[in-house]
Amino acid sequence: MMSAELPGEMELIEKHEEILGRRAELLEQMEGRREQLKIERKQQLERSKAARHRNTTLLQDLQEIEDHLRGNGQPQPHLLALETRYWASVEESIPAWEHFLLGKGPHPTDGPAEPPRRASTAKDQGRPPRPKPRTAR
Repeated sequence: MMSAELPGEMELIEKHEEILGRRAELLEQMEGRREQLKIERKQQLERSKAARHRNTTLLQDLQEIEDHLRGNGQPQPHLLALETRYWASVEESIPAWEHFLLGKGPHPTDGPAEPPRRASTAKDQGRPPRPKPRTAR
């Protein structure tokens, strides 16, 4: 009886050893994968920190640029003078435009008060000639 059990037992022992060998291989693979994941997590953390630092630096640079563009809140003197003259000109021309916009008068540039222009005037002053009025089609 013992001899009949011996070949069966030998088969089981071989299968057992095969299973243990495969188990050891799988454990090695799992350990390798675990180490690989640890390395990937570490690299991801480093990339994340680098990106955070880069974003912070970019935000600071943008803030500096914005502050520089705003200046000290004081416009440059020549720009302030131009702006003042512009608004004075606008205020002076309001009455003429007001009549036109309300439909009570002619276009401010069409009036008889405007002296006839010579063709050479625009060239003499270094400006392009005024466009000719268009006719309705």
